[in-house]
Order: sequence, then structure tokens, then C-alpha cells
Amino acid sequence: MNLLVDMNLSPAWCPVLRRHGHACTHWSDVGDPGAADAVLMEWARRNGCVVVTHDLDFGAILAATQAEGPSVIQMRTRDVLPAAAEHLLATALARYEAELHAGALIVLDEDKARVRILPLRR
Repeated sequence: MNLLVDMNLSPAWCPVLRRHGHACTHWSDVGDPGAADAVLMEWARRNGCVVVTHDLDFGAILAATQAEGPSVIQMRTRDVLPAAAEHLLATALARYEAELHAGALIVLDEDKARVRILPLRR
């Protein structure tokens, strides 16, 4: 799976996710760190990437636009460093691979994953 890690998560995620078999790019390597979230989302959509973020704005963008992609994983854990959340994210990527390929918003916290299929409807 192709993953794009948002600026609000450490670039240290990329080697961790590569070890789990995913292609991974940190936004700072391909885009302007100060770019609007919509710019990052469009880049991810054009390049077939799932966005991994800690930012709630991405879910709001998907809801407001009723977009069918890109898929987004929101990390809502207290500690978002790989040492603390690697197992949680790696497990979710494997478990929800089909949903992510089809288009989904997945919110992960320590206790559960909430999966919503895109486009988000009321």
C-alpha cells in the first residue's frame, strides 16, 4: 500500500511502515510543509496514497467534499510515535486493506478502530 505521512507525524514512521511492506513518503519530502491540507489531499489522491495523520481536518475535508478518496487514517492515540503506536497502525493497515483500497476514513485510538466508507454521507 502507498502511504503518505502528514507533517504532524514524525518522518520516523516511514522506515517503520516500510518494514511492514508499505511504500511510504513523508509530506516534507514531496510537498511544501506549510501547504494547505487540501493540497496534500489532492497530491495523495493523484498518487494513489492513503494519508496517515493526527489531524482531524482531513475527515472534515472528506465530509465537506463528499470525496471518494484518498483514504485517510487518523491516529487519535495519546502517543503517536512509532514506538508506541506501530502495532496499532500496522494491524489496522492489514485488517482494513480492502476498505482502504476502496476508499475509507479510519479513526484509530488505543481501544478501537472506526471505519467509514467514502464518500461520507449523513
